[in-house]
Amino acid sequence: MKYRAVLFDLDGTLLDTLDDLTDSVNFAMDGMGWQRRERAEVRLFLGNGIRRLMELCSPKDISDDEFERAFALFKEHYDRHNQDKTKPYEGVLEVMAKLKEKGIKMAIVSNKVGSAVDMLYDKFFKNYADLAVGDMPGFKRKPAPDSCDYVIKKLGVDKSEVVYVGDSEVDLATAKNAGLDCITVLWGFRDEDFLREQGACVFAATPEDIVMEVCGL
Repeated sequence: MKYRAVLFDLDGTLLDTLDDLTDSVNFAMDGMGWQRRERAEVRLFLGNGIRRLMELCSPKDISDDEFERAFALFKEHYDRHNQDKTKPYEGVLEVMAKLKEKGIKMAIVSNKVGSAVDMLYDKFFKNYADLAVGDMPGFKRKPAPDSCDYVIKKLGVDKSEVVYVGDSEVDLATAKNAGLDCITVLWGFRDEDFLREQGACVFAATPEDIVMEVCGL
């Protein structure tokens, strides 16, 4: 085996969450009387957590109070609807099952709010991944290495034995900051040309490619 453990990003890597996030963004936009956002716009704004997502989706000339009201509307809606359309990308669960059979440890490291990560982990991934962490008090969010370092310690492996799998420039920076190798998937929220510009050099065009890279085949 090339690696003993895999850290997965969540949105855009394991789960297609774009439609539920877009719906919640536009619930907030409608509630504030602001212009709705297209799915393609929301896709480009993802990667740095929901607060940053809403900052990018909101008009530029609003007050702090208006933003906080919009953010509260988003959170209210997303807490109730984050599993309406969200689903694992095709082939992801099968690949995680293969990795588990091979004795590979797995964890999920996300910038998504912790309560949502917990719900999605319980619904889709608890039979495969050893643990999942979201945005946590006292931990800097990705691309800071805090959550990766925490998870690696929990897994009981050395950094040299761990590879990070993600879909965005935030994931590339996270892997670099944590001192980890990185596999970048091509089915997520960023395009290949952009990812190459950001320094990506090892790609997975399909979930099965992750197995090949992890096992050194």
